[in-house]
Amino acid sequence: MTPLVHPARRHRALGRLRGAIPTPGTALLGALLWAATMGASTLLNLLLESWVTPDKIRTVTLLFAGGGALAFPVGLFAARLVSRGRSWEVAFAAAFVGLAAATIGLTAGLYALQYRSYYAAWHAPTFTLTWGLQFVFTMAVALYQFVVLGIRLYFPIGFLALFAASLWFARRRR
Repeated sequence: MTPLVHPARRHRALGRLRGAIPTPGTALLGALLWAATMGASTLLNLLLESWVTPDKIRTVTLLFAGGGALAFPVGLFAARLVSRGRSWEVAFAAAFVGLAAATIGLTAGLYALQYRSYYAAWHAPTFTLTWGLQFVFTMAVALYQFVVLGIRLYFPIGFLALFAASLWFARRRR
């Protein structure tokens, strides 16, 4: 029986994946800075809008900060994987798209889990067909709601930070 992937190709692919993994120090420091920046962007927007209550402001700010902390290493890994051996422009675009997608995606995922946990009290027993449908539709509604209402909390600070982080990444990759 012949292998599905030639061993040399598999070795190159694994080497490329290993090479894209950020160092623990960069991942940790970047995650802390990214979390603080995304949290600050959210906090500023909520305070300027005179949003609901301090408890809700704290919860939403921590949710966005947590999403940012989880997203930075993932986005950095994706950017390094895509831009390896490519030009400065490709590195910038890879960082911009990778960090934006990871930040929005992981924060939306955390939001959807929080949303789902709130509505779980009114859902059917776990692992029934009805529960499965309620789970899927509750998560879909939460993700939609995040896209409509949550992404605006990244502007302008989060967007400026995204641009700056992408520049940092592209210059570092040269």
